[in-house]
Amino acid sequence: MRRSDLVRLVALAAIWSASFVFIRVLVPSLGPIWVATLRVLIAGVALVAWFVVIGLDANVRAHWRAYLFVGLLNSALPFVLFAYAALHLPASYLVILNAATPLFAALASAVWLSERLTGAKLAGLAAGVCGVALVSRAGPIEPDAAFALAVAASLMAAACYALAGVWLKKRGAALQPTAIAGWSQLFAGFVLLPMAVATPMPGSFTPLLIANLLALALVCSGIAYLLYYRLIADVGPTRAMMVTFLLPALGMVWGALFLDETVTLPMIAGAALIVAGTAAVLRPAPTPRVARATVES
Repeated sequence: MRRSDLVRLVALAAIWSASFVFIRVLVPSLGPIWVATLRVLIAGVALVAWFVVIGLDANVRAHWRAYLFVGLLNSALPFVLFAYAALHLPASYLVILNAATPLFAALASAVWLSERLTGAKLAGLAAGVCGVALVSRAGPIEPDAAFALAVAASLMAAACYALAGVWLKKRGAALQPTAIAGWSQLFAGFVLLPMAVATPMPGSFTPLLIANLLALALVCSGIAYLLYYRLIADVGPTRAMMVTFLLPALGMVWGALFLDETVTLPMIAGAALIVAGTAAVLRPAPTPRVARATVES
């Protein structure tokens, strides 16, 4: 991996882990539906406008159904689920649970891409499940019914990301990665907007909320997706997923710094198990050795 790729990887991890802090700030005042809707609409409009400036032809007429599907599965659904979970979970919990995405991707790849579940991958999945279980009982919040629903919503969001990645690998060869970043979010915004209009906003906008919203949309969705798809193009999807190794630690740091969240030892242990499981799942299968042919004289 080149130094520039490594810089993009670290920058992406820092941006994505910070997104959960912005969500935690926004959701109590705007509500989950409005946060998700404004996030994708602002990011989508900004990216599509950028495409016009640089002359990128996304061939929307031919691929709008794919952009819509990816927008629903990779943006609309997970953004709403994580925004709902943010009503009940600290940002550090959200980012740790989000790191389970590659574990779901391994299962989905085994089902739809016929990728073999090796012993190492199965051990990684088991470690990830133990990590999620440990985090779910790590404190410092009370594990009541609302907490359980929020954890379930977070895991469903991670599963959505995984399924979207598998679908793109299987069906998305004809799509430009950069175009997906913009048009999928814009279509996701169109789908969520009627729901948002019908949903009362709990609070009102303030300069601080507007700044957080713009950071979430333009940086954590707009710039982050461009970085992510650039990484996929340069180093491949498996190496790009290494960003998940950095998310839990950075997320706990941001939560402690900006939201005064408590980080417990069980949370750190659970995050370590999830990261270890992810590393095992993403580890490439060993290349079979080819026996040398011997020539008899």
